[in-house]
Amino acid sequence: MDKEQVIRVAREAAAARGCFLVEVVLSAENDLEIVIEKTEGSVDWDDCAAMDKAIHEAFDQDVEDYALTVSSAGLDRPFKVFAQFEKALGQKVDVKFKGGRRLVATLEEATPESVTLRFVALEAVEGKKKKEKVEHCDRFPLTEINSVTPYIEFK
Repeated sequence: MDKEQVIRVAREAAAARGCFLVEVVLSAENDLEIVIEKTEGSVDWDDCAAMDKAIHEAFDQDVEDYALTVSSAGLDRPFKVFAQFEKALGQKVDVKFKGGRRLVATLEEATPESVTLRFVALEAVEGKKKKEKVEHCDRFPLTEINSVTPYIEFK
């Protein structure tokens, strides 16, 4: 199988369903994994079925001898494409920085090079004995970040 052809077919099929392509993985054994995300809302079974159908129509499984898995990006997977950052604007994200620092913040802005995060931190304030909560809105280059995932809050 040609991965570029798979990407082209998958991108078109995703767009037809209001989705975008997050990742295409093709192993040496022809195990094909396609990960999609919905521009608005969540990927559902019909979206995955439509992608499955489009791939099977474009690539004869008997000739190519491949195994296909179609899934959504999932809440536990780090963002891979810029469209995921755009979709998460205004939402809480879990950011893991190079060096081990971790931060839960609201994603205020995203560019292909950086993100702007709004968060609250306990800090020493001049003239006060106790640390106080201080709100920050800071920009961080993506080169300083290992991963960004949606933040799951259980109430």
